[in-house]
Amino acid sequence: MKRLPTMKQLQYLVALADTQHFGRAAQRCYITQSTLSAGIRDLESVLGTAVAERTNRRVLITQVGLQIAERAKAILQEADDVMEVARAALSPMTGEMRLGVIPTIGPFFLPRVLPALRERFPELTIYLKEEQTAPLLARLEDGELDVALIALPYDTEDLTIEVIIDDEFLFACNRNHVLAGTDEVPLEALVGEQLMLLEEGHCLRGHTLDVCGMGDKRIRSQFEASSLHTLVQMVAAGIGVTLIPQIAVDAHIIQGTDVSLSRFSLPASRQIGLAWRQTSLRIEDFQLLANILRELT
Repeated sequence: MKRLPTMKQLQYLVALADTQHFGRAAQRCYITQSTLSAGIRDLESVLGTAVAERTNRRVLITQVGLQIAERAKAILQEADDVMEVARAALSPMTGEMRLGVIPTIGPFFLPRVLPALRERFPELTIYLKEEQTAPLLARLEDGELDVALIALPYDTEDLTIEVIIDDEFLFACNRNHVLAGTDEVPLEALVGEQLMLLEEGHCLRGHTLDVCGMGDKRIRSQFEASSLHTLVQMVAAGIGVTLIPQIAVDAHIIQGTDVSLSRFSLPASRQIGLAWRQTSLRIEDFQLLANILRELT
C-alpha cells in the first residue's frame, strides 16, 4: 500500500513554512526541534522529494515544499472541521474554542464575561490569543482561531460579524486641563490639543483619528503608547489628551490617577463584535456565544 503523509508531518511542514525556522516551528507544534527535524525527514521520505534546504544559519522551503504546505493547510483545516462536526453533534458549547481578542478589548471585557461562561458551560475550554486586529484576523482566516472579538468599523472581508455592544469614547485629560470637568466636550475643542495615540497597528488609533475628524492621516504624536494603560499614565502626567473606551473606564483604568473624563457633545463610539468564518461548522455555537456576551454586558 502506498504510504501517505501523516497529519503530524503536514502540521510540521506548515509550521516550518510559516516560521522559516526549525526552533520556532517546534515551539509552535509544542515539540522538540529534533522531533520536528525527524518528522520533516520522514515526510521527505514519503514524498520522495526535499521540502526544505538546510544550512547552519537558516532554512529555505523549496518551491515544492511551499506548494505542499499550502495544500496541507487546507487538509488540516478540513480535519479540524471534521472534529468540529463531531463536537457539535455531542452538545453545543462543548470541547475547545480558540478565541482571539485585541489588546484594547481583552483586559477590560473578558474578566466580565469569562467567569459566567465557565459556570454556564463547564465542558467548554476557551483558549485565548491576544493580538492586534490584522494578524488576529489572518489567524482566524487561516483556521488557527475559531472566533475573534474585534473593534468595528474594520474591513473584515468575507467574515461573519455579530455586533455585541456599542462602546462609547470618552474624552480624557489631566485634572488641571482647561476642559477638565466639562460635561460635554465639542469635537472641535480637540483642535490644537496634543492628542495621545496608540502605536500603528492598533485599530483604536484609527478609530480615534476618525472620531477627531482626521480620517486616515499619517500623523505622528509626540508620544505613542503600546497600551491603553500607558496612554492613561501619559494623560495623568499632563502630557496630552486622549480618547478612552467606556469598557476600559468600567474596568477602573483611571482609578487612582489624575485623569478627568467627559462625554462628547456628539456621539462618539466604536462597536465590539464577534467575527468568524462563514464556512465554519460551529456557527450555532458562535451565534449563541454572541447572544450570551450581549446578555452578560
